[in-house]
Amino acid sequence: MYPPGVDFDLSPEHVLLRDTIRDFMLAEVAPQIDEHERARRFPRPIVDRLGAMGWLGIPFPEAEGGAGLDTLAYAIAVEQIGRVWGSLGLIVAAHTSLGCGPLHLSGTPDQKTRYLVPMAEGRVIGAYGLTEPEAGSDSGGTRTTARLEAGPDGGSWVIDGGKRFITNAGQAGTYIVTARTGTRTARAGAEAGDGAEISAFIVPADTPGFRVGRLEEKMGLHASATGELIFEHARLPAANLLGERGGGFRIALKTLDGGRISIGALAVGLAQAALDAAIPYARTRRQFGRPIGTFQGVAFLIADMATEIEAARQMVWRAAWLKDQGRDYGLAAAQAKLFASEVSARATNAAIQVHGGYGYVEEYKVERYLRDAKLTEIGEGTSQIQRLVIARRILDLRVV
Repeated sequence: MYPPGVDFDLSPEHVLLRDTIRDFMLAEVAPQIDEHERARRFPRPIVDRLGAMGWLGIPFPEAEGGAGLDTLAYAIAVEQIGRVWGSLGLIVAAHTSLGCGPLHLSGTPDQKTRYLVPMAEGRVIGAYGLTEPEAGSDSGGTRTTARLEAGPDGGSWVIDGGKRFITNAGQAGTYIVTARTGTRTARAGAEAGDGAEISAFIVPADTPGFRVGRLEEKMGLHASATGELIFEHARLPAANLLGERGGGFRIALKTLDGGRISIGALAVGLAQAALDAAIPYARTRRQFGRPIGTFQGVAFLIADMATEIEAARQMVWRAAWLKDQGRDYGLAAAQAKLFASEVSARATNAAIQVHGGYGYVEEYKVERYLRDAKLTEIGEGTSQIQRLVIARRILDLRVV
């Protein structure tokens, strides 16, 4: 993608991956979606199949258990999965970007062998515990604490506190969790929370003192598990510190930059699903003796959807390409996530409008696309946070 001369064609490898995932999702997964969504049941057998096919570690090197492909391939995969099933797309995105991503970025060789390899191979699901009841967009406001106690092998970390709205909660075998390990001297002009020393930890699901609390009843994405993590004197070996002490906030920022690409891709997939449903309906639904697509009121909705979706897709792909080139992609990822998520909201809403009353009932799936798409404007940083990130980068000012 985008070699010298600017060629917008996908490589044969990317096309093959796109088409393979699309075919699998339609043939093997689509018939099971309604059952899982109604029961709000996590599709563990399907996730295991994705892992066996290497689709849970697409952007990671083979030495780390991954498929050895690039970020663009990963974005294409999430889009195609989300195009058929938003819940599954979110499960994959959270596992890959948020669960595996920090280990790939900051893990030691031993940590990668022990934790990342089985996750990237799809044998263990991953999750990321950053958000708290009082620390959502303000991740510097983390209240979960970790203290180092002396003992053999460098001692152990004892974690107390809780996390909220954690994707894959209760299903993950490995959690990456942030906690306050001390305080720093606040800098002049710093924001609230900047004085916190935040560190990251690898928390196996069977850690003593750790448990999963309530699972949320959500507006959409019903087959994706979202819940709270509870730490009551949870004890970890000192070796489970991820990266340097106090480096957790930096790891979080890098993780979120990459995660925004996947959420942007999921948003594009949901928007495309809405367009896929609206086009044949506009062609075949007749009113006043002719297809409703012949009326400008409907035709222009379709035109706007198609145009915005293609623009969003190109923004997501460009952010992925910049990451693959080793270039600064933070701004592009925030812009892509912002635009794609809001396009997804508009497109799914427009698809319901095209369907009229039928769009409001569960028999037609466009109402589910709308409910699922809303998450993309919230997760990995709300639209308002994306605008802050973008404005700060462009203006080089502390916009608040």
